[in-house]
Amino acid sequence: MPTDRRAVLTSCLLSAVVGAIGSAALPATSRADYPERPITMVVCFPAGGGTDIAARLVNLPLGEALGKPVIIENRGGAGGNIGIAAAARAGGDGYTLLVCSSAYVVNPSLYAQASYDPFKDFVPVMVIGASPNAFVVPAQSDIKSMPELIAKAKANPGKLNWTSPGAGTTPYLAGELLKLRTGINMQHIPFAGAGPATTAALAGQVDMYTANIGSLMGLIDSGKLRPIAVTSKQRWPDLPDVPSLDELGIKNAESDTFQGVYVPAGTPQPIVDRLAKELAAILARPDLQEKFVKAGLPVVAEGPEVFRARIAREVPMYKEIIDKAGLKIQ
Repeated sequence: MPTDRRAVLTSCLLSAVVGAIGSAALPATSRADYPERPITMVVCFPAGGGTDIAARLVNLPLGEALGKPVIIENRGGAGGNIGIAAAARAGGDGYTLLVCSSAYVVNPSLYAQASYDPFKDFVPVMVIGASPNAFVVPAQSDIKSMPELIAKAKANPGKLNWTSPGAGTTPYLAGELLKLRTGINMQHIPFAGAGPATTAALAGQVDMYTANIGSLMGLIDSGKLRPIAVTSKQRWPDLPDVPSLDELGIKNAESDTFQGVYVPAGTPQPIVDRLAKELAAILARPDLQEKFVKAGLPVVAEGPEVFRARIAREVPMYKEIIDKAGLKIQ
């Protein structure tokens, strides 16, 4: 065989091998139109809760936009850890999504044995909704404002009490953050969930109640509870006369309960971009926004970069609160 022909054949063979290696190295989802099959949306809490409601508001329109069904799989337990771990194990092929609440940024510090790394095991795609917490007092209370409550608490250290939907929830942590930032000492009265805690607040059995603002609006509107501050950066539109902690001079105390969509680490960037784009378009629809508001979870639509910054900010914030409160679940 002539030398020049042998060189040409050798070059062709090398090109074929390199091409085959390069093709094999690419994820299947990069070689075909995504998606090719149904997508599983793991919800890390049982059906009926806020996280489940948020997921069910977006899964059908997302499936329509992608051309394949997005099927919800509720994997509750251990404060969301079971579902989060299950989604992480599924791998980053683009066919598993995770929907989780603020538990995602709380659990790594709250649980002695965290089932995931919030910075390494997932890629944030979109915050689909968020609602701040509010501080309220019973209607019959002589406390009319947050400055009055702080002054009374400082004058009577350890004698005032407060409650929340439960230790480890974002409203509970908002209360602990308030104590941390103001130096007040109030005793937390635990109840078995939001229902009994709300009943205690209505009966005047506690001096203050902290809860998600969406769950409080009906009681506030009816005059049964009096709001004294919100944890958002600015005033809440539905409570224009209620100041934020920030404007009261209580800095770095913002907190909310958010619902976010993630994909496991290793998911190809084009898929992350596609999901973020479709979710942003869905969340811009007025009919979806109205449904989110009715669910007490106004649309936020924070994309991957802003979402990543939120996680980087909130994980250490909640760690500080949990460590100083001495709260740990074994």
